[in-house]
Amino acid sequence: MEPTVVKLKPIEATPETFKDFGQVVQASPDGDQFGPHDAQLDLSQGTPRFYIMHLQDRALKFSKITHHASVTQCLGSISGDVWYLGVAKSSIVDPNADEKKGENVLQSNRGHLFKPPAVDSVRVFKISGPKFLKLNRGTWHAGPLFKPDSMDFYNLELSNTNVVDHTSHDFEKENATVFVIDE
Repeated sequence: MEPTVVKLKPIEATPETFKDFGQVVQASPDGDQFGPHDAQLDLSQGTPRFYIMHLQDRALKFSKITHHASVTQCLGSISGDVWYLGVAKSSIVDPNADEKKGENVLQSNRGHLFKPPAVDSVRVFKISGPKFLKLNRGTWHAGPLFKPDSMDFYNLELSNTNVVDHTSHDFEKENATVFVIDE
């Protein structure tokens, strides 16, 4: 059976439009004091890793989405070129809440509880120019995605995030759905 294709119109990432998923951080004057416009990071669970990722062939479609339960993550294009990120709100479940007894609560390999993201909860953001995204702990994300053959991105996470804190959901397998960015 062919999966359902859901076309998503990208939303321009601004501090207001992205606030449910994290922050959009833009340039500020040198010497500004630290404040709410700066990335509010949680890197307390390990050794921070700041590096440049070289990505290739990231077409404007996806079916898998990932979250990191223990860390915030920052992503930005080195060149400032346009890129896209599929997201859904964090669905980490408090182990002490009544919600943990609800239906569709899963336990990750790392041990935290979460609910898989719903198809209708997925949004796509377009990131243009010299800014980066800070993802809240647990924000589901797919990408970076882009039109050129390759792009370089800076990434701030923990040194072992992709080994010990990488929970994924496969919409094609679990929901017979794939997402295409309608741009």
